[in-house]
Amino acid sequence: MTSSIISPCFLCILVAVASLLFQCSYGARKLNALVGEQSPVLTYHKGALLTGPISVNLIWYGKFTASQRAIISDFVTSLSSKGRDQKQPLPSVSNWWNTTEKYYARSKTKFPTLTLGDQILDESYTVGKSLTNADIAELGSRGAPKDAVNVVLTADDVAVEGFCMSRCGTHGTSPRSKSGRFAYIWVGNSATQCPGQCAWPFHQPVYGPQSPPLVAPNGDVGIDGMVINLASMMAGTVTNPFGNGFYQGPKEAPLEVATACAGLYAKGAYPGYAGNLLVDRTTGASYNANGAHGRKYLVPALFDPSTSSCSTLV
Repeated sequence: MTSSIISPCFLCILVAVASLLFQCSYGARKLNALVGEQSPVLTYHKGALLTGPISVNLIWYGKFTASQRAIISDFVTSLSSKGRDQKQPLPSVSNWWNTTEKYYARSKTKFPTLTLGDQILDESYTVGKSLTNADIAELGSRGAPKDAVNVVLTADDVAVEGFCMSRCGTHGTSPRSKSGRFAYIWVGNSATQCPGQCAWPFHQPVYGPQSPPLVAPNGDVGIDGMVINLASMMAGTVTNPFGNGFYQGPKEAPLEVATACAGLYAKGAYPGYAGNLLVDRTTGASYNANGAHGRKYLVPALFDPSTSSCSTLV
C-alpha cells in the first residue's frame, strides 16, 4: 500500500503497483482538498502494525546540501526515542507523534521505538532522473531488509511517476521474504517542479483560494514542504504499514491518520488558509511544532481516535 502526498494544498490518495519487489502502495496525499472534511473513525482491519525497534533509513537520491539533509534528519530524530527524550519545547513534534500511539493502544500492540538509521547517498542518479514506481521500490530496498522504514528522498531535478500530477509522496511495503519485511516511503522535493502543489502553504497555491505564502521555518520551501509530506507518510506508515491497519474507505485508496485531515495545520483553518500558526519573532517563519536540536517544523493535523476528529497542536 502506498500513500501519496500531492500538491501543497491538495491531498489525494493513489494506489500504485510497484515492481515485484514491492507488493503495493497505500495512502496518498491528493491535490484536490485544501481543507478536508473531518472523517469518521478510522477502522482497524486487524492487520499487523510495526512494533519493537524500527530504524528509519534515509536514501538521498540526487543532490542535497548538507543543511538540507540536516533539516530532514533532525525531523526524524524528533520522532525517535533519542529525540523524544530531549525536552522539546511545547508544542512539539514529540507530542504530535503521540497521537499515533493512541492507535496502538486500541490494537493492543506495543508502540515501536524509532531510531535514525543509515543515510545512503546516491548523487550519481544511478537509475536516471525519471523514475517509475518500480525504481522507487528498488531504491527503497537499499535500506535495511527488516524492522525498518526506508525513506527515499528525491532531489528537485528528479521526476517521479505521478509526482506533481497526483501525489507528493507515497508509502508502501516489501513482500514477505526469508530476510523479513520492511516499510518504505517516497517523498520528492517539489521546489522547481510544483511547489504550489507539494509545498503549500510555503508557496502560492496553484488552485483554489489564493493567499500569500508563509515563510518556511527552516528557510527552504522545498525541504520544509518535504517535511510536511514525510510527516504525513510516517504517520500513515506506522498506523497502516501493510494495508490492513487503521484506515477508512477502500483499501485501494484509503484515508489514513494524516490524509483524513487534508490541509489542516492549526485551529481556524479553512480553504486557502492553514490556520492560526505560531510565528517566529526573529525570522517571521510559520510553524506549529518544535523539534530536536532547536528546529521548528510544520506538521499536518492527525485524526485523533479518542475524539474522532482532526487534532492540531495549536
